[in-house]
Amino acid sequence: MAWFKRTEKGITTPTEDKKDVPKGLWYKSPTGKIVDAEELAKNFYVSPEDGYHVRIGSKEYFNILFDDEFTEFDKNMTSKDTLKFVDTKKYGDRLKDATEKTKLKDAVRTAVGKSKGKDLVVACMDFAFIGGSMGAVVGEKIARAIDHSIKNQIPFVMISKSGGARMMEAAYSLMQLAKTSAKLAQLADAKIPYISLCTDPTTGGTTASYAMLGDVNISEPGALIGFAGPRVVKDTTGKELPEGFQTAEFVLEHGFLDFITPRKELKDKINLYLDLVLNQPVR
Repeated sequence: MAWFKRTEKGITTPTEDKKDVPKGLWYKSPTGKIVDAEELAKNFYVSPEDGYHVRIGSKEYFNILFDDEFTEFDKNMTSKDTLKFVDTKKYGDRLKDATEKTKLKDAVRTAVGKSKGKDLVVACMDFAFIGGSMGAVVGEKIARAIDHSIKNQIPFVMISKSGGARMMEAAYSLMQLAKTSAKLAQLADAKIPYISLCTDPTTGGTTASYAMLGDVNISEPGALIGFAGPRVVKDTTGKELPEGFQTAEFVLEHGFLDFITPRKELKDKINLYLDLVLNQPVR
């Protein structure tokens, strides 16, 4: 009764011959749009179909803003577990894991280079490093970058992408709010332009300090911007939140941002603003 029995096994591929599809070839945006990873990179990591801005790090932002080469400040500055903080995992171990995983020393990188032929100092946060949390190293590197701007009369750009203060450093982390704000006051006294770019997400202590202290505060489309998260605000106030609460568009409408710019126009818009305030020919 061969009709009812499989005389030959189905066509199979030996396990050792199977090949997985390489990861990273495709990206799926939150709206379900599929885009080729290479095309995504060429489009400044913005989904062409729905305009979704994928989170990127300091490496990508430096490539976008600087013309060519740039000089990085304090490349080897790292955090210490001064308080011997222990939660579910020792802070020292978290720092080690984050460094190995991201190849970064901490949650911010600072550099100086040319942008459209003009000198520019840029500090950019990396969310991949412990949620872009702000600790003593973040505050110190930003402060030193501002000092370089003041000393050399160079405009300063801060790119925020953070979950807020780093709880493992407790008061040391909170002190950075005052420290960076004081440095920005010195920058203002020196009449040097400061542009604050809020990206997704900009929350907590960063919003309560340098992220909202720019001469001009700008954002990418759709970025989450706020102090406490929507769930915390809802639980605290006991009220339903408006649609789109804490999105860049909502924040712009309520006067906390000056404008929103797509990532591909970021370099042009920043330099246009600097040309205007510095009374230079527009390039």
